[in-house]
Amino acid sequence: MINSEYLDVFLDESQEHLQAINDNLLKLEQAPDDLSIVGEVFRSAHTLKGMAATMGFEDLAHLTHNMENVLDMIRNNKLHATSEVLDVVFAAVDDLEAMVTDIAASGSGKRDVSEVVGQLERIEKGEAVAKADDAKVKADSLSSFDETLLYEHYDEFERTVLHQSFEQGYQAYKVKVTLDERAMLKAARVFMVFEVLEQVGEVIKSNPPTEHLEEERFDQEFLVTVVSKTDGDEIKQRILKVSEITSVIIQQIDEEMLKNVETPPTKPIESKNATNAKKSAQMEEQVPTQKKSGELNKTIRVNIERLDVLMNLFEELVIDRGRLEQIASELRNTELNETVERMSRISGDLQEIILNMRMMPVDQVFNRFPRMVRSLSKDLNKKVNLEIVGAETELDRTIIDEIGDPLVHLLRNSIDHGIETPERRQEIGKTEEGTVILKAYHSGNNVYIEIEDDGAGIDRDKVLNKALSNGVITEDDAEKLTDEQVFGLLFASGFSTAEKITDVSGRGVGLDVVRNTFESLGGVVTVNSVLGKGSVFSIQLPLTLSIIDVMLIEVREEKYAIPLTSIVETAIVNKKDIYSAHNQKVIDFRGKVVPLVFLRDIFNVPGEREEEEFYSLVIIHKGDKVAGLVVDSLIGQHDIVLKSLGNYLTNVFAISGATILGNGQVALIVDTNALIK
Repeated sequence: MINSEYLDVFLDESQEHLQAINDNLLKLEQAPDDLSIVGEVFRSAHTLKGMAATMGFEDLAHLTHNMENVLDMIRNNKLHATSEVLDVVFAAVDDLEAMVTDIAASGSGKRDVSEVVGQLERIEKGEAVAKADDAKVKADSLSSFDETLLYEHYDEFERTVLHQSFEQGYQAYKVKVTLDERAMLKAARVFMVFEVLEQVGEVIKSNPPTEHLEEERFDQEFLVTVVSKTDGDEIKQRILKVSEITSVIIQQIDEEMLKNVETPPTKPIESKNATNAKKSAQMEEQVPTQKKSGELNKTIRVNIERLDVLMNLFEELVIDRGRLEQIASELRNTELNETVERMSRISGDLQEIILNMRMMPVDQVFNRFPRMVRSLSKDLNKKVNLEIVGAETELDRTIIDEIGDPLVHLLRNSIDHGIETPERRQEIGKTEEGTVILKAYHSGNNVYIEIEDDGAGIDRDKVLNKALSNGVITEDDAEKLTDEQVFGLLFASGFSTAEKITDVSGRGVGLDVVRNTFESLGGVVTVNSVLGKGSVFSIQLPLTLSIIDVMLIEVREEKYAIPLTSIVETAIVNKKDIYSAHNQKVIDFRGKVVPLVFLRDIFNVPGEREEEEFYSLVIIHKGDKVAGLVVDSLIGQHDIVLKSLGNYLTNVFAISGATILGNGQVALIVDTNALIK
């Protein structure tokens, strides 16, 4: 049955039921006497048990059965849903999720769950319950390191490199690194480990391969083979300085080991979550039908890879449509013009349908946060209420895939840094329970996600002093910065105001990665805070990354595209209305001083500069900051397909991508955020 056509359906429905169980358990904790919630949890568990048994996953069915027995006792008023009991049920759900993830990764779904099963059975017998955290500690202490993980198969080339290294006096080590299970940005941690290793030697091999590590397609462990003249203990200590690493085990390799140990190739330690995402990344397209009474909506499951192919084909169609429109305008043939206009309307409708097919509600990301907040508030001994608003707001799937980990980090920061302890909140006249609001909403062609807390807020002076002591800014800069600019310093690399390092925060890593992640998606992060009242982190994201509306402009012979979402308006100004202030050309635009940016200077466009009486301007904005881009001429508004410049041109200033115009010419897309910054 494992290889049957029903496996994908089983995985999708199992994840839906597990999510429903998680959500309802959180509700039950708030209303332990509401038996209707227990009934919902019981029904989801019962369905999951039946599906697992039918598919032949007996271990999964057995654990669900034990959990079901406890839920049945609560449902029949034989047991009260205390926090301790629910901790054990939550632990069981964690194991169920791990087993389903293993099945999705082509595993057997088997897992040692004896500890949590024992706790569930003790609850059934009416015995006292140990805390879930204690059970986890015990389970961790019983686990032993699997020595076989350190053995690695090397191909002929890798063996040759190792032999040559030995001849030149290098030592070779196999390094096993284990990340903290709560690590949010695993790829960043891996990068930092590799950076350490490359400082002391040369990496020969990694398991999983580097591309899997970069894409976070692994669990918490990875193996690296490195050659170095540095002592193994020193390498270990250097790696341990990287945050969110729980253990480093080093084994030295010698010539004898290479000769004697011939092990079969080890299977890459691939992330179960990533493999699961590959298998279950399917979307349901609603098919409009005339419904008869009692008839259900008809849906079809489409693999996401097919939608990506469809999107790529449509992008090519958009490019050809632009070419046809240009040819039609040049030939001035009435019939051709009518045909092209009709094709443009149809392709516009098709574009809307395809983009809507790729849209997913942010609930896909938000639904894991209530459980995380519950665990975190217990760890920090704080009372936190998470309110989610606008979970039905939709975003392009490619953006949805990227925003989860950065949002986790911002939420953890709000709870750890923002929300005070219950005792402190009472002292200053607040309720014991802090509130964190996670909100999503549409505005124009953007989606806004806000994380708001009613905690302590951000101490402006403390941030400034820390920035000065770290050399992030100078004394002169400090006097000129607005509140928003000061709070923006929190996103500087390595910046932290935490007075002590915890598992949650204070290591000076994370917020810079958060900002970089959102900006790589074309987004903007801003912070507003009132000391003693709370903070709001606001993220602006584009609806989609594939096809965008732009204003085409010309500078000399070169064409550039400016995203419409960044444009306030266009204008033409007289040369005499341009002034100088602090060595910067500015204009008075609607009562506001707006600095001017001459694109021909920024992009070093060749050609002699001519003095003109009138200048064409594109007024752009980022938040409440405004600037005027001086261009030679405005061509007009177009739909364009956004194309990446590739790895080689990643760091080109103020350029975020390129597009192919109707005449085959390439136009670069201006990164307005970089210009304003």
